[in-house]
This record gives sequence, structure tokens and C-alpha cells, in this order.
Amino acid sequence: MKNITVLGAGESGFGAAMLAKQKGFNVFVSELDSISEDIKSILVENLIQFEENNHSFDKIALSDLIIKSPGIPNNSEIISRIKSTKIPIVSEIEFASNHSSSYKICITGSNGKTTTTKLIYKILANAGLNVGLAGNIGDSFSKMLLSGDKDIYVLEISSFQLDDIKNFRPNISVITNIIEDHLDRYENDFVKYVNAKMKISNNQESSDYLIYNSDDKILSEAVNNLQSDVEKISIGLNNKENQITIDNNILSNKKKTIMINTEHFALKGRHNLLNAMAAITVSDLLKIDNEVIRESFLTFSGLPHRLENFLKIQGVNYINDSKATNINAAYYALDSMQSPTVWIAGGVDKGNDYSELLPIVREKVKAIICLGIDNSKIIETFKPVIEIIVETESITEAVKVANKIAEKKDNVLLSPACASFDLFDNYEDRGNQFKEAVRGL
Repeated sequence: MKNITVLGAGESGFGAAMLAKQKGFNVFVSELDSISEDIKSILVENLIQFEENNHSFDKIALSDLIIKSPGIPNNSEIISRIKSTKIPIVSEIEFASNHSSSYKICITGSNGKTTTTKLIYKILANAGLNVGLAGNIGDSFSKMLLSGDKDIYVLEISSFQLDDIKNFRPNISVITNIIEDHLDRYENDFVKYVNAKMKISNNQESSDYLIYNSDDKILSEAVNNLQSDVEKISIGLNNKENQITIDNNILSNKKKTIMINTEHFALKGRHNLLNAMAAITVSDLLKIDNEVIRESFLTFSGLPHRLENFLKIQGVNYINDSKATNINAAYYALDSMQSPTVWIAGGVDKGNDYSELLPIVREKVKAIICLGIDNSKIIETFKPVIEIIVETESITEAVKVANKIAEKKDNVLLSPACASFDLFDNYEDRGNQFKEAVRGL
């Protein structure tokens, strides 16, 4: 019996451990932090050995294979020690893929991957296909496989999950865009981050497809440098030669068998047009009926914390875009605003160059409410173009200040452009606290 160690007992690690056990492996789970009582009880019930608050190298070194959870950096001490032993290390997504014969549609990118993933899944499910949704969203791929394989999986894949793939091969891969993000994980080297994202296509063959955003120059260059024989399909708003084009608000494919009026979309903004193009391209490749695609778009209301039109109070629109944790996401949010906007921004800065936002802020924003422990970069960047910039110490205070500034028909937009960990548990916590504060007005 092959010995497998699973590093990490979060969503990915737990799923991998359970799948490995189901497939007959001898499994050991090693978690550097504490393990939740619920997970521990399930591990005990399934006779899976585990440790918490420690990595016992001597025990790990007895393994034939290491499955690494995506949250563990490659430069961590335990990974460096394991590499010296030559024991193979694979990602959870790779391990799961080795135990699935499904057709895999995999989506990655710095922004838009969750919306694109859920939209593709909805279209395929509405078409009556036997399809599952997993990866960096909801249940891990491994956990989904515990209840049996599907014909098709739509998988959201992060760069962290791609770091340790060897043979992982999507049938269709989608890359929404690549911007500077998570650079702390990649030694502040943007090239390493780009290379991590491009791994999604490393093992694709001539019968497979890579859909990518040609408006993104960095991404286009990376795609052009790919060594694989994958068929490349570009999407974008700036190239009329793309397979999916937009004209007078009508998205259509070249054969005009798919035609959808974007004015009826619940999703707004330029970035969501790109997400829609990606989803339509996948649907076109799978020959999904146009009516199914159209109805799916009409009923897709978007996701929590992503340009979520939350409440209108005394004519002011309160919009929760807490998921906007980088400059690019905040740009798209501001670009979609059609009336003067009070912008709530700030948090844990990831090396942001806010100057990229100056033109759109000058055009769209009437006031900035800073929400973070250190707001100096935001203030310094925008004080030449925005007269009203206020620092606050809590989301409740930020919302109250925004409410005083905003006038009828204005927007109050939470789109932080930063991570949330200075004042909140995560972006969901930040978004939920924003909504609670708005309810309290």
C-alpha cells in the first residue's frame, strides 16, 4: 500500500486525504496549525492518522507521495526539507485529476475567474449535462469525487493550485487576465506569477482549447510563447477577428448561431462582458443551444461581494464589491459606475500602484473614504485630483461618512483594491460588515 502524506487539513487537504483513503492508500495528514474538531472527528472515523500544530519530518519522510495544499508556499521550511528527499510533491488538483476521467473545463486568472466559472457551470447545468463545480470555489475537486465522477467538471484554479502540477491537463482552459497580484508568494517577481498562471496550459494537446483575453497584452505575449500544441482562441473587446464579437450591444459568434443582447444582462461592466465572452466561447465549443445560453445569462444575478447592488437608501445606491482586492478589479468596478461615486477603498496594500487609477478616479469619483490601518499611499496618490478624502477606522464609520457625502442618485461603492486582513477575517467578512453597516443607516 502506497504511503501518502497530505500537508494541510483545510478544504483541499481534507478532500485529498478522504479521496486517498477511499482509493486504498495509507494516509497521514500533517497540519502546521490546529485542525477543526469536525474534521478531526471525520479523520478518526475513517482511520486516518493526523497531527496538528506540527510537521513531523521523520514521519513525512516515510511517504511515497506528498499532496500539498495550495496555501503552503514552496519556500516554506517543510517543503524545502521534503525536496531534499526527492519524494514527489503534487497539488491536490493534480491528485484528484488522476482519479477522474471527466472532461475538464478549467478557469484561472487574476480577476473574473469565479464569475466565469459559475456562469459556465450554470449554462452547462441548464443544458442538462452531468456537470460538477469545484476547485478554488466551494468543494475541492477531491471532495467532489468522493461521491462519484461527473461527465464534465468546471474547475476554478488558482495560481497556488497550479504551482505543483505535473501532468494536469484541462480539455478547455480559460485565462481571464493576468495582473500583478499575490507577488508576495512569488518573491515579488511578476514573471514567476505569470508562469504559474500559464501552467494551466502546459500539458494541453492539439485536441484541447485555450481561451484567453487578447486585450491583456501581458497575457497575449505569454500565450504566444507557449510551447504546447493547444488550439488558441482569443476573446476581447478590441479585436473584431475574435471568435466572439460585440456590435451594438449584441454578443455573437462568427456563424451567428449565438446572438445575445447584453442590455438584458444582470451582470454589468466591461469586465463582465469579457467573462460572458469566455462563457459563450466554451458553450459554443460544446455546441450548447443558443436559447439555453441566453436564458442562463438572463437569470444569472452575479455573486456576493462582486459588484453586488445591495440597497438603495434615499436615492443612493450602495454597492458591495469587497472581492475587489487588487487595482484591476477596482478599475473595472469604477468604470462601470454611471453616476458620481463615493469610493470606499483601502486595506492591506499588495504593492499597489494607485496611479493607474488616476484617470478613472478623476472621471467617476467625488470623494474617497479610506478604510485601512495605513492609508498614506491612497491619500498621496489621489489628493491632487479628489478634494474630499476622509480616513476612517471602521466599516461602520466609513459607511456613515459616505452617507453624509452622497447625494440622491450617487453611488457608494466599496471596492477596496486591497486585501482585507488588517481589519477583517477575509473579503467576505468585509463585505458582510459593509452590508450590515448600510442596513444600520
